Amino acid sequence: MATTTTDMPPVAFVASDAPEAQAALRELKERYGGVEMADAEIVVALGGDGLMLQTMHELLSTGKRIYGMNLGSVGFLMNDYHPDELPGKLAAAEVTEIHPLRMRVDDVHGQTHEALAFNEVSLFRQTHQAAKLRITIDGKVRMRELVADGIIIATPAGSTAYNLSAHGPILPIAAPLLALTPLSPFRPRRWRGAILPDDAVVAIEVMEADKRPVAAVADNREYRDAKLVSVVRDDKRFARLMFDPGRSLAERIIDEQFLY
Repeated sequence: MATTTTDMPPVAFVASDAPEAQAALRELKERYGGVEMADAEIVVALGGDGLMLQTMHELLSTGKRIYGMNLGSVGFLMNDYHPDELPGKLAAAEVTEIHPLRMRVDDVHGQTHEALAFNEVSLFRQTHQAAKLRITIDGKVRMRELVADGIIIATPAGSTAYNLSAHGPILPIAAPLLALTPLSPFRPRRWRGAILPDDAVVAIEVMEADKRPVAAVADNREYRDAKLVSVVRDDKRFARLMFDPGRSLAERIIDEQFLY
């Protein structure tokens, strides 16, 4: 039987398909009850960063707060799993508001696609041949030809994810910046990317798109055979994440820079 908790706002629980997350979902629902997502003030997400990103997209601009508990692997966007202390943790949690990037893709077939990314927009070569990309920032061509496996445009929240694995810079969560990071650049060989203001309009033209096809990905949304990819920060849409005191996203990003 579910136990009602009067000192907790209406909470909905969601979980990944992992057995540990599904077991936790059953336990928390039995202990604390829960409401449908539409009626919740807070959504507790049980799983890893993939589930958190999925939940952020689902609750985009609803104003609902999301509190993640890590039952995945890395769990950078999650808090530790502590079922016994959930009401107190929710009451004390700090809220961080995150804005996504808006990606527009014009493909070689004449179609246009749009998607949002909280972590990063990535372009990848689709075949054995390296991509050839032309980079324009705010209407000015900054790099006439980048030959590489691809490129990443990362937000501060996403700068510790794939961007970091590609040797891109870690950005403080409150910094009004974006990271532009190449993937295995061949020409220019020594280029390691750029840091841009977060209001920059980034346009990447795929050169020789028929011969060297490129896929564009916004978080987990992929569009193939891209010809022109435009990226800009979406100031009107947001997600609200909750973190335990002393373990805010800003603190985690600082910590990440001192790991060895």
